[in-house]
Amino acid sequence: MFNRDFTQAFLRNKGAVGGLVIVAAIILLALFADLLFPGDPWDMAGAPFGHPFEDGLLFGSDMLGRDIASGIAHGARVSLLIGLTSTVVAVLVGVLLGALAGFHGGRIDDAIMRFTELFQTIPNFVLVVVIVAIFTPSLTSIVVAIALVSWAPLARLVRGEFLTLRSREFVQAAITCGQGNATIIFRQILPNCLSPIIVSASLMVATAILLESSLSFLGLGDPNAMSWGFMVGSARTVLRQAWWMSFFPGVAILLTVLGLNLVGEGLNDAFNPRLRRKRKA
Repeated sequence: MFNRDFTQAFLRNKGAVGGLVIVAAIILLALFADLLFPGDPWDMAGAPFGHPFEDGLLFGSDMLGRDIASGIAHGARVSLLIGLTSTVVAVLVGVLLGALAGFHGGRIDDAIMRFTELFQTIPNFVLVVVIVAIFTPSLTSIVVAIALVSWAPLARLVRGEFLTLRSREFVQAAITCGQGNATIIFRQILPNCLSPIIVSASLMVATAILLESSLSFLGLGDPNAMSWGFMVGSARTVLRQAWWMSFFPGVAILLTVLGLNLVGEGLNDAFNPRLRRKRKA
């Protein structure tokens, strides 16, 4: 799957390469946050409402004198952690239910699809807010809430792939050889569905980061974890007085989501043979 043609097709997409650079920079920032900005991001580091580059603070300080650059670096950990963890949970649930529905069909397919449609009829953000508010804001409740609203589209995608592939010759040969359903699903069909799953997962991470930022903006984030959404939300009342307090965290959210979307589009192009030929032409 990740062969030479795939690598060349991905690298020919300048937007995808740029997105990969952005995502890699955010990951490195999160990994080395303690080295770059030692100490607690909640601690006072300078005078309140310090302008950028004043008192040795790169992006200035907020109304309590906290270092905004430190908050962005440590907040990257929270955003990436929630984005990746919720996506992994959503992928596991979506792939499992979609595979069962597409492979077995009949009543199992109908039951799973009706259950999937139930989640798709409720606006995602509304459901996330309700779940987090019920179980009190924490990293765990946010991950669970985002995963619950993210798995349904992937389940429908995997179901469609399984419906297409289950009638192929290699699947019929596996059935003739006496292989069990689990072996056919996970060793024969699922590997052939990985391309759209990987592309969807990369885009789901971006969506999860936006949802977490929105929750934190509304005050429903983990109160013990510094996050970009919280920084933007806490600065909305002093937007005219201290523009930098919301500007720099907002740029961090924008760049991260943009980078992930560019990577997702690049993966989609690289996995699609038709788009490869067009780019070569």
